[in-house]
Amino acid sequence: MSTSLLQFSRRCCRSIGVLSALNPFTRNFSKTLPTFAGRKKNEPKIRIPSKKAMAAKAKRRAAKAALTAAKVENLSLMDAIAVLRAVEVASPRAMYELYIKTEMGNGVAVPKGRFKLPREAKAQAEDKILVFAEGRQAEEAKKAGAHIVGGPELIDGILNNRIRATTYLSTTSLIRTITPRLGRFLGPQGLMPSERRGTVTDDIVGYIERIQGTSEWKADKKGNIHMPIASMHFPAEDVVRNFRHFMTSVKKATGNTKESQSRSSKDANKPVTPINKVILGSTQGPGIRISDY
Repeated sequence: MSTSLLQFSRRCCRSIGVLSALNPFTRNFSKTLPTFAGRKKNEPKIRIPSKKAMAAKAKRRAAKAALTAAKVENLSLMDAIAVLRAVEVASPRAMYELYIKTEMGNGVAVPKGRFKLPREAKAQAEDKILVFAEGRQAEEAKKAGAHIVGGPELIDGILNNRIRATTYLSTTSLIRTITPRLGRFLGPQGLMPSERRGTVTDDIVGYIERIQGTSEWKADKKGNIHMPIASMHFPAEDVVRNFRHFMTSVKKATGNTKESQSRSSKDANKPVTPINKVILGSTQGPGIRISDY
């Protein structure tokens, strides 16, 4: 039995050899060990910087930015006005553009305020006032000049954008009724009535009288404020008055006035939003950093 098996195996080997000789493209199969992709032995490791190294890098960047800012020449307000007027000599209808950079902290509301320039640079759009009030207070609000007056029935129209306004006021009796539905809608836009901002009050008439004829300014999410403050053909004295007036409104809203920083002030605990830089430019002219704001 074993002899026959041996003879059969020899015949198979001979036949395979003959076939391989006749067909040179015949490929013998071989078994190889699998290889896995991975880091080579001599390949350097990827270094992940530590928190301390990242903090040091951020500190170096801040120091470099501060050094670059220190090299920029700051001018007084009057010198900046003279330079911009010379640049825009052929454009008497150009505008003085004011740019203010504030440092927004975590959890700090976006700075906003109201102002009325001593000499208006251009026609301002009229505010549209919506008041949540009922009964006698609603009638008084209508007589004072409110454009839209009503109660909770206005909520659906506001959520559907059928009713829009630039200023929202509410009486103290209705604020708890409208907050659950309107808080998340008007809050991110900075329009939700708030006691801190004075837009939740029972003196609706007095508030409307105070804001009539004024305009609202508001910083963007990064704390930048941009506002045209004067026309190029204005006398320099008018430009200075407009500049000082608007800066007073910004300082008051950001807590940078002496009164708000004093211990006796009721706003002493209010977070201060630092003003990093104030730049005055023009329509086609350069931006000039102001030193005496």
